[in-house]
Amino acid sequence: MSATGGTGPGPGPGDERDAAAARSLLSAAAVRERAHEMLAAALAGEVAEWRVDLAKLEAAADLTAQVVREAYPDLNVPFHARWRHFTVGGRDLWAELDKPWRDPKDEARAAFDLAITSVLLDAGAGSVWRYHDAATGAGLGRSEGLGVASLRMFEAGLMSADPADPLRADGLAKVDAAMLAKAFQVTGDNPLVGLEGRAALLRRLGEAVGRPGALFDRMAARAIGGKLPAPAILEVLLDALGPIWPGRLSLGGVPLGDCWRHPAIRRDDPTDGLAPIHKLSQWLSYSLIEPLEAAGIRVVEIDGLTGLAEYRNGGLFVDSGVLALKDPADAARAHPVDGPLVVGWRSLTVALLDRIAPMVRERLGVTAEAFPLARVLEGGTWAAGRRIARSLRADGGPPIAVVSDGTVF
Repeated sequence: MSATGGTGPGPGPGDERDAAAARSLLSAAAVRERAHEMLAAALAGEVAEWRVDLAKLEAAADLTAQVVREAYPDLNVPFHARWRHFTVGGRDLWAELDKPWRDPKDEARAAFDLAITSVLLDAGAGSVWRYHDAATGAGLGRSEGLGVASLRMFEAGLMSADPADPLRADGLAKVDAAMLAKAFQVTGDNPLVGLEGRAALLRRLGEAVGRPGALFDRMAARAIGGKLPAPAILEVLLDALGPIWPGRLSLGGVPLGDCWRHPAIRRDDPTDGLAPIHKLSQWLSYSLIEPLEAAGIRVVEIDGLTGLAEYRNGGLFVDSGVLALKDPADAARAHPVDGPLVVGWRSLTVALLDRIAPMVRERLGVTAEAFPLARVLEGGTWAAGRRIARSLRADGGPPIAVVSDGTVF
């Protein structure tokens, strides 16, 4: 049986092999393995849309190291996580909330509620949309604006089922596009793409897990001796969130999430042609490390997660010439997120982040243990991708236009 669109019925007696094959794609290790397979194919000239020039990684690493040193002279770079977007003008907006909890686990559950819903609401904002935060006076766009808007929505109790207990997200069934439009200050002059898709995603999240904060307990149960491997965070998320993604592939009745077809990936099994990426779920995994550790669970094996296949990291490689379109006319076209050009770009980005990370560490004089990939991303490739985009395009947007449904990129 091949992968099919939609979640379909549950696996039957004849689907065990397909279901087992599907589950093999639901891990960071599978993302990394197939991303490097994509890179090898591209270097051999076997990816139709992209060519790779690894010599230009040197300049990209130089820029990334420069950006890190300018922003963090002491090299004390935080992890790439949603929590960075809750700080505005030096104010930690999460810390400023009036928190009623005494038990660190209760605070962790609320932090999970906020982080999970906020990350799922952040799939790109476009170049026009802005959010004005009354409390700080800041006008924010893109991920920063989406982060603060979602925090204010959470703070107002719009995701809670109990008005007397606002800081929880157990009322996601009531979220609709109109609510998001109001909370995110969307107007005809301040458009935000994918409102319907984002609202539907939150409703499906509620249907799948009830309260997102309950996933804290699932992860805590997997800790051994107080330690939890970071890849286990992703595995819990992929298992729990699999049913929420719209119109995605499934195999043996198992939803595959952020996993797409690409002809460069070859296997002699039911996963032939499938490239897992799991970008939002991995960013969410990084974003849950801090609340887990605040609750007393030490997260280990952080580099077991991969780099993130989004347009800042991917844009760094395109704008620096590491990746080049074989057909330059493709730069002027908008491309579907499930098309081979975008799937290839995203998968290649994951592999190239593994290549550039040790180069950046060498330039900074730090070890992989002290400077894991989560710091390289934050310091880092994401910031360098934003800087080079602003230098090349007036709107600072990505080099490739992607048609998104509000749940990818």
